[in-house]
Amino acid sequence: TDALVLIKCYSLCSGASSLDKLSMCMDAKHHKTTPGPEGELYLQCAPWRDNACCTANTSSEAHQDNSYLYNFNWNHCGIMSPQCKKHFIQDTCFYECSPHLGPWIEEVYGSIRQRIVNVPLCLEDCHIWWEDCKNDVTCKTDWHKGWDWSSGTNKCPKDTQCRKWTDVFPTPKAMCEQIWSNSYLYTTHSNTSGRCMQMWFTGENPNKKVAEYYLLNSVDQQLKLSFTALLILCVTPLFLVV
Repeated sequence: TDALVLIKCYSLCSGASSLDKLSMCMDAKHHKTTPGPEGELYLQCAPWRDNACCTANTSSEAHQDNSYLYNFNWNHCGIMSPQCKKHFIQDTCFYECSPHLGPWIEEVYGSIRQRIVNVPLCLEDCHIWWEDCKNDVTCKTDWHKGWDWSSGTNKCPKDTQCRKWTDVFPTPKAMCEQIWSNSYLYTTHSNTSGRCMQMWFTGENPNKKVAEYYLLNSVDQQLKLSFTALLILCVTPLFLVV
């Protein structure tokens, strides 16, 4: 009986904790503490204005080359094409502004205290991003680390050379999963499935329902584990008696 009470308490607490992740901001460099309305979000960040983890200033800087956000240079192998760059701006808006990334936030060490891991991206978002960048060039597969920062902004390391995008990222899957150290997970889900996160959307944010789906699945898994633990506790004394 005591074991059952403990497991029920654990399950309820775990469920409540999971649902807290439905609307939250990362503990990271430029994120707000809690999400809320931001009526003046800039251009591509505007879809998040009703409930955002970014400020208006952050949304504006997301559109700049070498912005103060991370001093990151998109033009490390020559000028990045506008059709490719727009996806990286949208990627930045998604990362900085989205309040529904809770299921995929993990703790890390360093100046950025949390990051996202394996966020399931919609098929269309990943494929169109890759298609629009396939004629560009880059020198690295993982843009999270390994740059030469000696000048204050990122430059290609000495042992690398600029290569065609499709040589570095032969498929949309390779690009989406590798470019930010597995921050994103390639999926075959469409943007109407309710099973993947959309970087590009208009109107009401569709990602809340997606986060809710994954959170509820997580709670279900926790309940199943709790039930299994209860069965083990109940059955073990029978074996001891025998």
